Amino acid sequence: MTEEPKRTRRFLFRKKNTEKSLGGDTSGESVTTFYRYDKKKKLGEGAFAEVFKAQLVVPRKHGTAEDYAKVVNEDGTFRYNDLQKSSDMRQDVQYALKIIDRSKVEDMNDITREVAIMHVLSHPNIIQLYEVFYEPKTVTLVMELVSGGELFDRIVDKGSYSEKDAAGVVAQLCSALGYMHDKNIVHRDLKPENLLYALPAPDETLKLADFGLARTMAQGGQMMKTACGTPGYVAPEILANKGYDSPAVDMWSVGVILYIMLCGFPPFYEPELPALFDSILKARYDFPSPWWDEISDGAKNLVKGCLIVKPDKRLTAKQVLDNAWVQGEAPATILAGMRKALKKYRANQRLRKAALGIIANKRLERALAELRASQKHDDLVQDI
Repeated sequence: MTEEPKRTRRFLFRKKNTEKSLGGDTSGESVTTFYRYDKKKKLGEGAFAEVFKAQLVVPRKHGTAEDYAKVVNEDGTFRYNDLQKSSDMRQDVQYALKIIDRSKVEDMNDITREVAIMHVLSHPNIIQLYEVFYEPKTVTLVMELVSGGELFDRIVDKGSYSEKDAAGVVAQLCSALGYMHDKNIVHRDLKPENLLYALPAPDETLKLADFGLARTMAQGGQMMKTACGTPGYVAPEILANKGYDSPAVDMWSVGVILYIMLCGFPPFYEPELPALFDSILKARYDFPSPWWDEISDGAKNLVKGCLIVKPDKRLTAKQVLDNAWVQGEAPATILAGMRKALKKYRANQRLRKAALGIIANKRLERALAELRASQKHDDLVQDI
């Protein structure tokens, strides 16, 4: 008995557009374009979305009700056979589809903001958003597919790692941030999990991902007050409950990421969130021996320049890019022991992810409430 071949799961989206003439004028006729993506692999899932690797089938236009009926059943479901000609297949075009379940999203305005921000970003070190499909039950983001893995996983897997390698990462990250900050956009959730490589090959391009917490800075001095971010990477001004209005929040996170890349463990690490936030608010960190004994002064000074409590004193993305250590002075000496420490840190991080993971706003507020209720809080934030 022959086994039936597995059916490929397909995603079919439709979008209505107005036809344009060669001169650019609209004819007024509405044209429905169907886009089919064949599922290749599930890449992951979150609280309200699933991400799939999918292959694009070249879209077809259906401009009349009769054409539309060819691919849509009476009950509104789609028939796919009309879109299955082999000539339609483009084997080389694959994307990441982030399919958001509307019923699981607390505020759809958050999705609208994420899409609006991604639409205006086009930079070699930023994940590209190509298309958005709005359906009754879902919103689907069609994005650039990256397959090179997360930053820290790549470092652990790499045979050797040096300050020069770390400087290259910082240069790519700050190139993306400088571009965003010039557009008055802040990311607000910089962390290694959001830094992905385009391909598995060595020396591939680093891409900044996940703009779910990104915001456009308001004109006229209006402050952002949302407590958001990820444990250990959150800037002091986000925790201080005084409001914040500058891209300096991202540069603090750059300092944390750089610190970990150089020694394999974070500058701020406490088992309980209130204690962790206490350390961050005072920038209480050091460069312990023996892990930092061989690290250059240039690298240490760059970390110090990013991990300054006062936002207006912190280095900007442009200043980091112009820094001599980033520009070529970073030594190529192998960082002995760093990869082993980082591997241990990554393993512990994954074990704790269920408990600490991404801080939801409400959970972050609860942790901050504990800190604010203590007598320490006013003393901690007076310097910010």
